[in-house]
Amino acid sequence: MSDVIFEARNLTKKYKNQFALDDVSITLKNNRIYGFIGENGAGKSTLMKIMAGLIFPTSGDMTFMGETDPSAIENKRKGVGTMIEGPYIYPGYSVRQNVELQRLLVGNPDESATDRMIELVGLTDSRKKKAKKLSMGMKQRLGIAMAMVGNPKFLILDEPINGLDPKNIVTLRNMLKKINQDNDCTIFVSSHILSELYLLATDFIFIHKGKIIETVTHEQLEENCSQYVFIRNNNIPETVTILENHFPDINYKVETDDAIKIYGKPEIMTELSENMMQAGITVSELSAKEMSLEEYFISITAGEKK
Repeated sequence: MSDVIFEARNLTKKYKNQFALDDVSITLKNNRIYGFIGENGAGKSTLMKIMAGLIFPTSGDMTFMGETDPSAIENKRKGVGTMIEGPYIYPGYSVRQNVELQRLLVGNPDESATDRMIELVGLTDSRKKKAKKLSMGMKQRLGIAMAMVGNPKFLILDEPINGLDPKNIVTLRNMLKKINQDNDCTIFVSSHILSELYLLATDFIFIHKGKIIETVTHEQLEENCSQYVFIRNNNIPETVTILENHFPDINYKVETDDAIKIYGKPEIMTELSENMMQAGITVSELSAKEMSLEEYFISITAGEKK
């Protein structure tokens, strides 16, 4: 059996003359937690809606839980839980009524699933409370209970920590990790709070202007973020030429007329320093520094980075 739960090949989504998704190809494996990172308008919600079957791509192909035929894919989507652009709840219904209704809608015959999911998200004591009286954090947890009540193997969550306070963010993070581990559930989650995704995800997918620009594991991202080389000198164009000729696999970004950042390879400092000296470049600063996830995201989307 394949360990791939979802694969997209050259997906595009076009609205009039605007590409919301542009030649997107990704592969998601079972039992992983994917952090989906991108600016507002980058295409995150569009891809999630395509995954969930809420909209259709303009072109491209998908494999979903081993199926490629559209009708078979639609049938497999019964095994998907979603919360996209906020939880869809009935405000006049109680917590339990909302989850029970969702269980019936997804066709799960297990009547005990309703109370189990309510317990899983920590809402047992509030199960009789009407949804409109819940706090933002409780509504988010209710939305996840509704997404989980069909016992999905694939959970798609769009900005689930949006509007939560720090305590509820930690609660939600721990809950998602438990769902992933105990239910063998793949989770695809977006958030603009990158530091929180860093604590949750096993893998990261970066999207920018409708294109997937990088896919890395947590370990790879940790290595990439661990250090970068900062250089300040009197000839940045010549420094770029040296990088292109001697270190073709290096990622870099020209910061200013006299400064450049080189990502993920602090071990090149000695050789690069020698190359710059041989080229007659005067170096005023050459140092290794650490980088946050936010800085890394900026580095792979901005300016003149290769």
